[in-house]
Amino acid sequence: MNLRTKPRLTPPPPTATTAREKLPTPARLRPRDVIAVGLSGLRGRKLRAVLSALGIAIGVAAMVAVVGIGTSSEARLNEQIAKLGTNLLTVGPGTSFTGDQSPLPSDADAMVERIGPVESATATGKTRGTVRRNDRIGEGITGGIEVQAARLDLLDTIGAKLRAGRFLDPATERYPTVVLGSKAAERLGIDAPGGQVWLGGQWFTVIGLLEPVPLAPELDTSALVGWHAATEYLGFDGSPTTVYTRTAASGVESVRDVLAPTVNPKNPNEVKVSRPSDALAAQLAAKDTFNALLLGLGAVALLVGGVGVANTMVIAVLERRQEIGLRRALGAHRGQIRTQFLTEAVTLAGLGGVAGALLGGAATYGYAAVKDWPFEIPLMALAGAVAASAAVGAIAGLYPASRAARLTPTEALATS
Repeated sequence: MNLRTKPRLTPPPPTATTAREKLPTPARLRPRDVIAVGLSGLRGRKLRAVLSALGIAIGVAAMVAVVGIGTSSEARLNEQIAKLGTNLLTVGPGTSFTGDQSPLPSDADAMVERIGPVESATATGKTRGTVRRNDRIGEGITGGIEVQAARLDLLDTIGAKLRAGRFLDPATERYPTVVLGSKAAERLGIDAPGGQVWLGGQWFTVIGLLEPVPLAPELDTSALVGWHAATEYLGFDGSPTTVYTRTAASGVESVRDVLAPTVNPKNPNEVKVSRPSDALAAQLAAKDTFNALLLGLGAVALLVGGVGVANTMVIAVLERRQEIGLRRALGAHRGQIRTQFLTEAVTLAGLGGVAGALLGGAATYGYAAVKDWPFEIPLMALAGAVAASAAVGAIAGLYPASRAARLTPTEALATS
C-alpha cells in the first residue's frame, strides 16, 4: 500500500491590510478626558493656580471696568443730551477786524425771535458789578463769580431748574434781588434763599438757587439780577452778552445759518454762533480717547498675566517629568501630552478671565451706582475679554506644552 502524504498547507503571506489590522490602535482621548487630564494638574497645585490666574483676572477686570464705566458714562451723557435737547443755539459777540469785541444790539433777542423756526429767545448781559458774601471782603476777591442781567424767560428757554426758592419775575426784577448759580452759591457759602449778599455796593436779597445747567455752564458761576435792576443799580447799558434760542428740531441748521446776519446784518462775521450740545458731544470723544489709553494699560496687565501663566506651565513641566514619562510609556503619544498641557494653560487663563470679567462688572456697577449713572456693559466686551484671556493662555502654554511633548519616555523617567 502506497502511503500518500498530504501536502503541507502554508499560510498565505500577510497582506498590507492584515498587517494593519494587527497593529495596536493608538489610544484616543475624548474631549471630557482631555479636560479631566488638563484639570488634574490645576487641582494638585491650587495655590499656584490661583496666583497665576490672578494676574489674568486683574488685566481682564481693568479692561472690563474701563469699557463698562466708559459705556455707562456715555449712556448718561446721551441721556442728558436727549433730555436737554440739541435744538438750543447761542449767539455771542465776536471780534471785529481790529480785534475788539463787537457788542450785540440791545434788541438782539427780539430780532432772533422773529425768525420762523425759532420757538423762544432770551438773553443775559454781563455787568461790571461784583458780588461778595459781605461788605468786609475786598473788591478784588470775587471768587470768579460774574454778575449778569437776565431776562425773565431764561429758565424756560435753556431748560434750567431751580434748586430752591424762585426765579426773577415782574414783581422782583426791578428790586435788588438775585438768583445764584449752583457754583456761585457754593462759593458764597449760601445754601438757602433768604440771605443777603453784597452786590454792586449794596445789599441784594437772594431769592433763588439754581441747579447745575449743563447746556449753559457759564450760569453756574453767575449771580443773576433783573434787567431793570441791573440798569438802575449797576449801570448796565442794556446790551446782551449771550442770546439763547430754542428752535424747532427740524430747523436747527437753517436757523444757525441766519442767526449771525439777523443779529448784525452789516458784519455777520463779528457774531459768534454755537450749539451747546456740541460741547457735550465733544466730551464723548475726549472720553473715548482716555478710555483707549486705559484699555491699553489693561492689555499690558493681561500680557503680564500671560507671562505668569507661561512661567507656571514651564515649572509644571519640569516638576511633572515622571508623570509625562509614565504616560508616554503607557502609550500616550506626543499630541496627547501637548494637548494636556495646552488645555491646562487655556483653562487656567480662562478661569482668570471669567473671574476678571465678574470683578470688572462689579466695579462698574458700584461706580455707576455712586454716580447715579445707568449701568451698561456691552456683552461683546465681556465675551471678548474672556476670549482674549483664553487666547493669551493658549499662547503662553504653547511653548511649555511643546517642550513636554518632545520628552521621550526614557528621557523623562531618567531625569525625574
